[in-house]
Amino acid sequence: MVVSDSQLERFKTFLKNKVLFGNEPTPELIAILCVYFVQGILGLSRLAVSFFLKDDLGLSPAQVAALVGVAALPWTIKPVFGFLSDGLPLFGYRRRSYLVFSGILGALAWGALATVVNSPWAATAAILGASLSIAISDVIVDSLVVERARKESLGQAGSLQSLSWGVSALGGLVTAYLSGLLLEHFSSRTVFGITATFPLLVSAVAWLIAEEKVNRRDRSESEKATETPGIRHQIKQLWRAIAQKSILLPTAFIFLWQATPSADSAFFFFTTNELGFEPEFLGRVRLVTSLATLLGVWLFQRFLKTVPFRKILGWSIVISTLLGMTSLLLVTHANRALGIDDRWFSLGDSLILTVIGQIAFMPVLVLSARLCPPGIEASLFALLMSVWNLSGLLSQELGAILTHWLGVTENNFDKLWLLVLITNLSTLLPLPFIHWLPKGDPQESTSEGSINRSLPLAEVYEHHATGAIVEQPFMPDLVPEFVTTKEEG
Repeated sequence: MVVSDSQLERFKTFLKNKVLFGNEPTPELIAILCVYFVQGILGLSRLAVSFFLKDDLGLSPAQVAALVGVAALPWTIKPVFGFLSDGLPLFGYRRRSYLVFSGILGALAWGALATVVNSPWAATAAILGASLSIAISDVIVDSLVVERARKESLGQAGSLQSLSWGVSALGGLVTAYLSGLLLEHFSSRTVFGITATFPLLVSAVAWLIAEEKVNRRDRSESEKATETPGIRHQIKQLWRAIAQKSILLPTAFIFLWQATPSADSAFFFFTTNELGFEPEFLGRVRLVTSLATLLGVWLFQRFLKTVPFRKILGWSIVISTLLGMTSLLLVTHANRALGIDDRWFSLGDSLILTVIGQIAFMPVLVLSARLCPPGIEASLFALLMSVWNLSGLLSQELGAILTHWLGVTENNFDKLWLLVLITNLSTLLPLPFIHWLPKGDPQESTSEGSINRSLPLAEVYEHHATGAIVEQPFMPDLVPEFVTTKEEG
């Protein structure tokens, strides 16, 4: 059967307009989408990491929480990777070389977990390497998204971000249930071995990036002289921006909120050691929470995106705290007295808490973008995301200290109810400072009310209410950053 030119042209038009949201199907676009897809599909190993640390290495809940906090370190210094990529080309390339390096680093890290890692320190180094690999590739692909987004027409603004997030979400959905199913039939190390192949895809598609080789010898002395001052100027601009009360106070509020202690690690041990949840069931829970995240995004976009930041964040914090208390029913087995099976209760609880958690965090992403002044949007947005991820790291470490202090171990859950109570109530602590958030849109007080905010995806270290997710994350999740153009007058 011969395909005519007209049929081929119709297929290309359909692919561009319906599948790629109007973006031209170039090799570079394929590379960008592949990187985001790999970031989503690496969720295949998340359950395996949790079970490996718990069962193979015999770590306690407090130790796991501390280790996972360390794994977030690369995501707290992402702007550094951006400066390195812009100012220090590797082998003549600012983008390709770093993508190749990140893919090789990721493959080596996962390969080490699959073969030679046999101690907590080695596991920490390997997981840190895997996290670093994804953080570097994310910085590079974010820069490519920003560069392309600035060339988009007004009608196409945000199309690439939406497409990229959709591809990443697809990768996460594909592996959500599969992550548990594989552990039913294979060991954690086997899953790590499978995972090690995906970063190599990032290295392979790096050569599709449209980039001219930088020849340092051929550059003029003036170009070399302006390189360092340019970075210094950008840093000064960032410092001036973050020092403004209109940016500093909202940032401080969200940091305090996200840095409150987490009981995720202890809860994972409880659901597996006490309740006997198998990996396959936890995969089902991951699938439910992945779909719940999409539902939360849709609900926010459909009904809540015009609600003032102060009001929606204040009420969502209160509501998520109250709903988080339902985890006490599972911890104390009170759900059984009510005739509700542990598994059904956990599924329903995870669904509700994840939806509420996503609704609570969507305005944070929008606020972060609306706070960014023109000229340094991408740099300040990346800095704000790093601050949020630093708060997630502190949340894990504070949770580890609290877990150890209360004596919650892999077999002793007598004080888990108190840990759940404290971690849930602690999220209310920042509420007295709710006035630090702007009443309305921060852009309304500026003259640039119609600026098109084309920003990369936001990667945020997970901090759900206890019970919203029953396996421990080891890297941030990509979250869509929806900021539409605001036209004044």
